[in-house]
Amino acid sequence: MNKHAGSTAVFQPIAQFPAAECHRVRAVLTDIDDTLTHGGRLPAIAYAALERLKAAGLIVIPVTGRPAGWCDLVARQWPADGVVGENGAFYFRYDDGTRRMTRSYAKSVQERNTDRAKLNLIMTEVLREIPGTALASDQAYREADLAIDFAEDVKPLAPAAVDGIVRIFERHGATAKISSIHVNGWFGSYDKLTTSKKILADEFGLNAERDRDTVVFVGDSPNDAPMFGYFSNSVGVANVTKFAGSLPASPHWVTRESGGRGFAELADHLLAHS
Repeated sequence: MNKHAGSTAVFQPIAQFPAAECHRVRAVLTDIDDTLTHGGRLPAIAYAALERLKAAGLIVIPVTGRPAGWCDLVARQWPADGVVGENGAFYFRYDDGTRRMTRSYAKSVQERNTDRAKLNLIMTEVLREIPGTALASDQAYREADLAIDFAEDVKPLAPAAVDGIVRIFERHGATAKISSIHVNGWFGSYDKLTTSKKILADEFGLNAERDRDTVVFVGDSPNDAPMFGYFSNSVGVANVTKFAGSLPASPHWVTRESGGRGFAELADHLLAHS
């Protein structure tokens, strides 16, 4: 486990990420919102960094809470080797040569349909009980989870209100994770980490236990904590520091810059020592 896991964050500057460890890296897994994006937009510098990493032969996989509809586009059109979506509900991988999309889900379509009925009840309770919340604007494109907006298209809610959303999910027996903009909830034991391990093994022959030092994960928020805690070479973009003291596990390294500029900073460091 990451030796910096725990409620007390210890962030080491990315410049101290040793060259020898950078040289061993084979895969870069990255959150999207507020890790690749900046102010809700994907800047050219972040997209170019993805392209540079992939061109250098590294495996590049976004790992996100965003919906299946968005992830289909990411898998087809971004410079990426696959994508994990809806906080681990699935992974998609598109083969340019065969024009074939692999879609691997944590739960069957029947299970997802059953879960949806229960999530709809939770949605009704959240919107009734927590003023200022809204259904996430991307909910129509989701296959497995429920996303409640607390900071994307609504006025940002206080931490107590966000915790209230989580409590409603949990009293129904659902898993709930807080991102920088949404609370995402679902039924099941999967998360970003379980499905990241699966795509690495299924599609690239990487054993996440044996090969964990060859994987870098970069993120920014509490729903990234399982990844921060598992991968010793985990990185937070600078805006992760606003969650210092509340992360179940902290990233080992932190960039100087926030969002997409921080991701580009990480890419520069990795490629300089590859």
